[in-house]
Amino acid sequence: MTGIASNTGADAARHVSLLEQTDFLRLEHAAYLKGLLKPFKGKGQLDTWASQCLRLRDDLITLAQRRVLTQARGYPFNRFAVQLAQQATGAGTTFLRWRNADRLRMGVALWEQLIASPSTPASLVPDLLALELQRIALNMQVSLTHSIARQALDCAAKMARAEEIYHRRVDRHAPTVPKESTS
Repeated sequence: MTGIASNTGADAARHVSLLEQTDFLRLEHAAYLKGLLKPFKGKGQLDTWASQCLRLRDDLITLAQRRVLTQARGYPFNRFAVQLAQQATGAGTTFLRWRNADRLRMGVALWEQLIASPSTPASLVPDLLALELQRIALNMQVSLTHSIARQALDCAAKMARAEEIYHRRVDRHAPTVPKESTS
């Protein structure tokens, strides 16, 4: 993120500690990355990989809560009418969103207004940019891991269905062996 930050001015942030590679190394992502490009031999392997993706998604949400949201809720950002907050979705995941204090409006347009407002101290603009860049990246990572897990579970269900149909066919047309007579 430092390459991007140095080109955008986010490196001038004074109140925001940017996420570093070490923050991500703590997450269990090796299995997730290796899990995509391999031959899946059945439902069980896909279920396992989907679980790893969901665990990674949850770890990313926790990282966002602990490192980004905690900073965004602290001074001096807690003095703004626009706050960074969590939004839980019906799909079972959580994203970071900008919202106003009365929670009636939400979205990046609020952040844009905050940046453009003459009442926002110029010294905090780089910090607000740093928060927004981290929000965008984390939301993308959460979304991707969630989507991949959902796709893996869908694929696992399709494989299970295919195996069920196969076994029905094999069992129905299995050769019958006559029983020996005991007389």
